[in-house]
Amino acid sequence: MKQPTMGILVGGGPAPGINGVIGAAAIEAINNSLKVVGFYDGFQHLAGDAWEPALHTKELHIRELSRIHFEGGSILRTSRTSLLNQSKLKVSMMVEPDAEKTARVCDRLRAMGVTHLLTIGGDDTALSARFVAEHSGGRIRVVHVPKTIDNDLPLPGDIPTFGFVTARHVGADIVANLMEDSRTTQRWYIVVTMGRNAGFLALNIGKAAGATLTLIPEEFPEDTCIRDVADVIEGAMLKRRTMGRRDGVAVVAEGVAYKLGDREELSRLLKKEVPVDAAGHPRLSEVPLAQLLKEELQNRFAARKESVTLVAHLLGYELRCAPPSTSDLVYTRDLGHGGVRLLLDTNRHLPSGVMATMQGGNLVPVPFEDMVDPETNRTRIRTVDLNSYSYSVARAYMIRLEKTDFESPATLAALAAEAHMTPQEFRDRYERTVTGATPELIDRRTCPVVLSA
Repeated sequence: MKQPTMGILVGGGPAPGINGVIGAAAIEAINNSLKVVGFYDGFQHLAGDAWEPALHTKELHIRELSRIHFEGGSILRTSRTSLLNQSKLKVSMMVEPDAEKTARVCDRLRAMGVTHLLTIGGDDTALSARFVAEHSGGRIRVVHVPKTIDNDLPLPGDIPTFGFVTARHVGADIVANLMEDSRTTQRWYIVVTMGRNAGFLALNIGKAAGATLTLIPEEFPEDTCIRDVADVIEGAMLKRRTMGRRDGVAVVAEGVAYKLGDREELSRLLKKEVPVDAAGHPRLSEVPLAQLLKEELQNRFAARKESVTLVAHLLGYELRCAPPSTSDLVYTRDLGHGGVRLLLDTNRHLPSGVMATMQGGNLVPVPFEDMVDPETNRTRIRTVDLNSYSYSVARAYMIRLEKTDFESPATLAALAAEAHMTPQEFRDRYERTVTGATPELIDRRTCPVVLSA
């Protein structure tokens, strides 16, 4: 009988801990008499025209895997190639597989004897994995291991995706250093960090580092302008000045750019037409959010003949290939081992495609069909709950305009003086920035708020 083969591939952006999953999964599979083949660059070559197995695959052996879990990056590299039908995206929000690419992938996997496939990646890789499982009709069992520093895959409760904890730790250290630099040099930093659809990474980095304020996409409506985002940061800067401080750090999730709905404003600021994706959102790579906010805020202070030093800082790529933290080292070993156990489990009659999760210390499979967003056919994503206690705590330690600032005549007068406005003018301009702010979930009589440094 031909030896069964497990394939492993990695899709999407890098995240700390990928090698931990690869190593744990391959070792467990080999110990269960499976041959293990790693596919380089995700689905790129499997789905492409120039397929050369000798160049694009590598058989994995225990002797070369036993210590790779300490390393950042991915020994199999990664790519963002997906099996989506790209032409369909132009006319519909509902996605569907590229039939030719999906069939090609399945044919090539079967030709190599792959009966089990472990994919590691985010929502797009999970979607492509589902397409493979569906097309193969169960002939190829597929398990997806959720990976993204954005933490936006639909894992139950507060279970993180691997890589998130390490990225949060590394990012918080960097922002903490910027906080000290801002205090020492009397300047403001506008730090834009990763978070395409959700603000988990930005919010947690800002919360851990004690950033002056953090802005996430969940806080803004779809028709947001650069002016609206700048209003929130400027309000924080003015409030900070009433406290005798001219320094601070604003952390902004890059996904805020997805909420920018004023195309005319963006085109004017960028001096070119802004490309949009299939959903009508501006392409994040084309929107230098930190620089736009910096220039807008500098212009506002200059108009008041006020001096202010702002620095635009992008925080992202340096987080993705960092060596994993102890937490992610442990977590990825569970997930890699668990992914193989699910692939080999013939007793529970599992679907041919599931996502591996750890819940309460136990391995729990989540069927692919339970992860589908019915409106788009994509993998569902999770976002920050603005009504959660955790978000309320994050807000409690930020310095930004709040409703109470407009309820106190003395505070309002001080803020207006900093803005060179009358109290009524300040109210008319900035009160809308706190409309719809998170409800008070903290009893301030028993939980006094200490403002961030």
